[in-house]
Amino acid sequence: KLQFLYFIGEAEKMTRQMMQEFEEYQRARVKFVQTAAELATRPQQIVALQSAGVMALLRPLLLDNVESIQQSAALALGRLASYNDELAEQVVQQDILQQLVYSLSEQNRYYKKSAAFVLRSVAKHSPQLAQAVVDAGAVDQLVGCLEEFDPGVKEGAAWALGYIARHNGDLAQAVVDNGATHYLVLCVQEPELTLKRIAASTLSDIAKHSPELAQVVVDSGAINHLAPLITSSDAKLKRQVCQCLAQIAKHSVELAELVVEGEIFPKIFSLLKDLDDVVRKNAATCIREVAKHTPELAQLIVNAGGVGALVDYVQETTGNARLPGIMTLGYISAFSDTLALAVVVSRGITPLGHALEKETEDHLRAAAAWSLGQIGRHTPEHAKSVADCNILPKLLDAYLDKDSSDDLKLKAKRSLKSIVMKCVHLPALEPLLHHNAPQNILKYVCGQFAKILPNDIGAKREFVANRGLATLQKIKAEPGSKLSEAIQLINKCYPPEIVDYFDPSTPNTFLDKIDTYQAAS
Repeated sequence: KLQFLYFIGEAEKMTRQMMQEFEEYQRARVKFVQTAAELATRPQQIVALQSAGVMALLRPLLLDNVESIQQSAALALGRLASYNDELAEQVVQQDILQQLVYSLSEQNRYYKKSAAFVLRSVAKHSPQLAQAVVDAGAVDQLVGCLEEFDPGVKEGAAWALGYIARHNGDLAQAVVDNGATHYLVLCVQEPELTLKRIAASTLSDIAKHSPELAQVVVDSGAINHLAPLITSSDAKLKRQVCQCLAQIAKHSVELAELVVEGEIFPKIFSLLKDLDDVVRKNAATCIREVAKHTPELAQLIVNAGGVGALVDYVQETTGNARLPGIMTLGYISAFSDTLALAVVVSRGITPLGHALEKETEDHLRAAAAWSLGQIGRHTPEHAKSVADCNILPKLLDAYLDKDSSDDLKLKAKRSLKSIVMKCVHLPALEPLLHHNAPQNILKYVCGQFAKILPNDIGAKREFVANRGLATLQKIKAEPGSKLSEAIQLINKCYPPEIVDYFDPSTPNTFLDKIDTYQAAS
């Protein structure tokens, strides 16, 4: 009996020792994955981890029997994959994606969040890596996660789907083909703000690629649930909502009209004064994508009071944030003289001129030049309104500046031409009448003088008094050119002796007459 008890005691002792070894092994695994996950947050440690072959060491821990180890291993892999595309490529090459996809349908919610994070970290880098995630069968499992009860799982899945869809239309189509849009719209209706934001962002990433994909988003009822969120108090949510609506509206008249039917006007105009800069820019972008399609949609914006809000927006912003406002004013003005007049009346010319003169980026200045041309090209009254704000010399400066981009020069030239050809207010054209000005601009300026001076005595007197006729004689036009013809027509409006007096190439005999003149005694 004593011997039996001895053997029992020894067995229990050996069991305790063995369990201690297992526990120590488990503690070591826990410490390893936690340390790896922590070091993966430090960029300076990434190279060392990569050199140590951390990927291969973490991979088997994804199948560990301890759930916390699985989750920490997935978290570490996600952080490493997020760092650069080389590490993300290693995740693909070591067949880690297949393990993660398999586990998405089997594991608990905490592991699903970590697995979705890894998939997102891989997919974000390039279309090729995102395609690898799709090829691993991840999209179907991620869409399944959108049905989970836990909001965190839904967020992780929606975010990963967005990173897949954003690259190109084919990847977005893969997301759509697995029925994601229906569940994403349901996520927009959830009470959690973070989930709403991510779902709206993912819908935007799908809709941006083509009219067909945008139509799928619309058919899922997205507009009806997104449009009311414009009045949300959460700035990040408003950013995503405005961006998604813009991505839908940009493709076609029909889609833009559906966005308008969501009753975004005039509510969205208040966002142009939002405290958040991104909200303001995205709201202006959404308005632009609606305005550009038809005169009716532009008129709708004008009738809702949008022009004044847009003018204030252009006046109050600088840099790239200004661009959608500048372009919207141009789109509205382009459709008709009535709509252009609405921009003039709302004092939209001055901030556009400021953007043309003061902005440092040429694409912004080009947009401002284009918009000013759309305002001034309709009638003489429109052209005078633009000229009265001293816009023509600014356009000429932009065209002549050797540092200006080709696009800026082209748009400045076209706007100058369209405004000058409508302008009959000659004092506004006189600053452009300079003998060093380019002849392809002067031919339009002189052409306007040639049309008006023959029938306007007062204008003829002013043209001489303001030294316009003198400047005209200094211009060296090619014989037979339109500029030469215009100069000849102008000169014919005056007696030859006056033209000769101002012509530097003709010997001036007036002083000789003074020398030979004898006063009557």
